[in-house]
Amino acid sequence: MAGRIQQKNQSAVIRSLRRFRERFFSNSGQVGKEDLEHVDTAEEPLPGFLYNLPVDVQFLIMTLLSPADICCLGATSRYWRAMVRDPLLWRYFLLRDMPHWPSIDHVSMPHLELLDAPLINEDESLDDREEGDNKVMELKFDYMSEYLKGCPSSRQQWLPSRPAYEVVTSFLQSLVPSSEPRYAMFGPGMEQLDVSLVTRLMHAPDVLPVSGTPHRPINSIGSGISYMFNNQHKFNILTLYSTNRAEREIARVQQQSFSNKLFSFEGSDDSGCPIYSPAPQVQQVCQVVDGFIYVANAEPGRGEGESEVAQIRAVLSSAEGSASRPLLVLSCVSREEPEEVRSLQTSRNRTRCRTPCVDVAKRLGLAQLANPWMVQDTVAESLSGLLDGISWLLRCSGVKLYGS
Repeated sequence: MAGRIQQKNQSAVIRSLRRFRERFFSNSGQVGKEDLEHVDTAEEPLPGFLYNLPVDVQFLIMTLLSPADICCLGATSRYWRAMVRDPLLWRYFLLRDMPHWPSIDHVSMPHLELLDAPLINEDESLDDREEGDNKVMELKFDYMSEYLKGCPSSRQQWLPSRPAYEVVTSFLQSLVPSSEPRYAMFGPGMEQLDVSLVTRLMHAPDVLPVSGTPHRPINSIGSGISYMFNNQHKFNILTLYSTNRAEREIARVQQQSFSNKLFSFEGSDDSGCPIYSPAPQVQQVCQVVDGFIYVANAEPGRGEGESEVAQIRAVLSSAEGSASRPLLVLSCVSREEPEEVRSLQTSRNRTRCRTPCVDVAKRLGLAQLANPWMVQDTVAESLSGLLDGISWLLRCSGVKLYGS
C-alpha cells in the first residue's frame, strides 16, 4: 500500500516537472538556439548535459541529492532554480523522509496539516511559473521551507548563530560549579519495553556515568540519581513509576493495564477526552524540577493515545511557571533493527520497526503545548539517541555546554 502511494506521488511530481519543462523550452524539452536568445550568457552558463536529460531522470537525480545539494543545483541557472522550487517536489520529499528523521522539536516540527490538504492545482502551480513571476510564492503552502526547517541535515541553519565572545563565555562558565538541574522522568516506555531504559542507564558508564547515590524514594514511587554529562555537567533524574516493580512486571508480561498511582482519573471533558490529576507527591516533584522527560513507547501499535496527552498536560500544569520548563520525549524501542533486515533495504525505502518521531509528536499533541519540547528516537538496549536528547534538555535549562 505504501509503495503504491509513493509511486503515485512520484508520478504527480514528474507530471508537474514535465509541464514546466515544456513551458520553459518551447520545443518540448530540447534546448535550441532560440532558447538562448534572451539569456545573458555572461551571467548564466550555457545549458549543458543535464538540460537534455528526460524529466524522469532529472527527478531521479534530485531524489538522490541532499537538501543542500538541491539548493546548490537551483543556484546554477534560472531553469534549475524554478525546477527545485516546485512545491510538489518538496511535498514528495516531506512524505518520503519525515518517517526517517531521528528527532523533531517545537521549532522544526512541520505543519502536518499541509500534507493532509489536497494537492494544489498542478496546472495553476506550474504552468503559471515564470522567472520573475511571484505567483509561485503565492501558493497556499511552502513545502520547501517546511522541509528545510525540519530536515536534520539542514536544521542547524535555522538556529541563531553564537557570537565568538559567547563561546569563550560558555567555556569559562563551564569551569564554575553551578546548581545541578533536576528532571522528572515518567511514561509508559519505562515500564512496557522488554529492555528497561532505567536499568540500562544506571549501568552504562561509557554513556552517562552515575555521579551520585539515589536520593530518598518518594512514597516508593521513584528515586533520584545523578549523572555526569560529557564529564562536565551533573544533572539529576527523578524516576516516577506508576506502580511497584512486581505489578509492573506482571502487567508487562501479561500485556495488561494496572492502576496508575501517579494520577487520579477525574472524568472527561466536553469532547470526551480524559482528565487526570497528579498525585500529591507527584505535584510536589513537579514544582521543584527544572524539566521533564517523558518515555514514550515507540514500538508499533503500543501508543495509549488520549490518556498520554492528558497525563502529560496534567504534569506540566502542576509545575509553577511550567511554560518555560522543557519537555524531552524519548521515543523509545527495546532494540535496534536486526542488521540483516537493514542490509536488505535502503535507508529511505525500508519500513522502520518503530513509530516515527513526527507521529509520536502528533500522537502526544505536543504542537499545542506552550513548553519547549523535543522528540528524540532512542533505543533502550544501546541508549543510542539518548545523549542528543539530554544535550538539548540541558541547553534548554540554561546549562552552557562547551563546544555546542
